[in-house]
Amino acid sequence: MPQFQLSGNRVGLGLAAVGRPAYINLGRDRDLPSGRGPDDLRQRAYLLLDRAYSLGVRYFDVARSYGAAEEFLGGWLRAHPLEAQEVVCGSKWGYTYVGDWRMDAPVHEVKDHSLAALIRQYAESRQLLGEHLQLYQIHSATPESRVLRDQQVLAHLLALRRSGLAIGLTVSGPHQAAVIGDAMEVAVDGENPFSCVQATWNLLEQSAGPALLRARQAGWRVLVKEAMANGRLLDGEDRRLRPLHELAGRLGRPLDQVALAAVLHQPFVDLALSGAVTVEQLESNVAAAQLVVPPSELASLARLALPSAQYWEERRHLLWS
Repeated sequence: MPQFQLSGNRVGLGLAAVGRPAYINLGRDRDLPSGRGPDDLRQRAYLLLDRAYSLGVRYFDVARSYGAAEEFLGGWLRAHPLEAQEVVCGSKWGYTYVGDWRMDAPVHEVKDHSLAALIRQYAESRQLLGEHLQLYQIHSATPESRVLRDQQVLAHLLALRRSGLAIGLTVSGPHQAAVIGDAMEVAVDGENPFSCVQATWNLLEQSAGPALLRARQAGWRVLVKEAMANGRLLDGEDRRLRPLHELAGRLGRPLDQVALAAVLHQPFVDLALSGAVTVEQLESNVAAAQLVVPPSELASLARLALPSAQYWEERRHLLWS
C-alpha cells in the first residue's frame, strides 16, 4: 500500500489555528491579540514553518477547511524548494470553510462527504500543494456521515491510492474507536484504500487507544491531533488536572511538554501534531519529543481520562475565538 515516510521530529505542525481568524483553541485572545487578516496570518504561518523546519519538523498538516492554510503552506514550499524536498504534507477533504474571514461568522465550516466534494477539493488541494501532497484524508469521518459506506467515494479514494497517494481518515467524537474499526474493514475490489488514521488522543480523551493500537499493528500510520485538548490541558484553574501539574513540577517541565510527551509515549503513536500559534509554543511542543516520562508517572496520568461522551460534550461548547 502507498505509505508516506515520516522523518525528523515526531512532532508535526498543524496549521488549523493560523489558517483562519477564528478557531476553538483556548487562549487565542492572548496568543493572537490582533492582526488576524490574511496577510497577518500568512506572515505568522511562514514564521512558524521556518522555525518548525529549523527544529527538525518535517510533517505539516492542513485541510481544505482551514481557511487559507493550504495556500500558506504551498507558498512556503515554493519559496523553500530545497527544504520542501524533505517535507511531507497531509491535507483533508470533506469540510468547506464558509466563515468569510469573519470572527463572528454564524457558521465557520460546512461538512460534505459527497463524491463531488472529494473530486473538487482534491483538485484544489493538489493545485495548492502540488507533488508535496502525500497524504489525503477524509476530514472527520463519523457514523452519521456514512462516508465509509459510500462505494463511489471509496472507489475514488482507491484510485487515488493506486496513483501513489496515501489515503487516510481523521476521526472525531465519542465514536472514534468504532469508526476506526469500520475503516479497517473497508474493502473495494478486495483492497482497503486506507493506510493512515488521525485521531484525537490526549490525557482527557483516551478512548480511541485500543483501536489505534490495532490500526498500528496492522501497519497503518497513526497521527494524533488535539494532544492539548484544544488548550484545556493548560488550564491552571481546572482542579481535575492536578496530577498533571504535580508531575510537571516534579519533572521541572511545562505542562504542554508533559502532556505531549504522554501522547508520544503511547505505543501506537507515530507522530503528534502541534497546533502552536507562537514560536515559543512551537519550540516548547517540539521539545516534548525528547522528554522521557517514567512508566509509573504515565500510569498516574491515566486517571485524568474523562468519559468520552463528557469530553466531547464539553468540547462542543468551546467558543470560536
